[in-house]
Amino acid sequence: MLIAVILALAAGTFGLRLTGVLLRDRLDLPEWSRRLLPVGAAALLAALAATAALTEAAHFAGYARPVGVLAGVLLAWRRAPFVLVVVAAAGVTALLRLLGVP
Repeated sequence: MLIAVILALAAGTFGLRLTGVLLRDRLDLPEWSRRLLPVGAAALLAALAATAALTEAAHFAGYARPVGVLAGVLLAWRRAPFVLVVVAAAGVTALLRLLGVP
């Protein structure tokens, strides 16, 4: 059953992407909407990241996780290697939880 769901989602994703390529020349969007599409994608990604960083099972995840995410964001902003960003964010979160911060 799980394989069927995965295959259906993969086929749907492929179909949507293929539709975009095939209809690219037929669909004429206004200039204002062409400018807003990348901003919309960035806003959606930011909302997803914020939800994952701040909530767990529809409740506030505590302070340790957002502080760890903030540490990762600061290191990424300083252009640290990706592995260091991930390990530091996880390490800060783990250390805060070890110290009893929820």
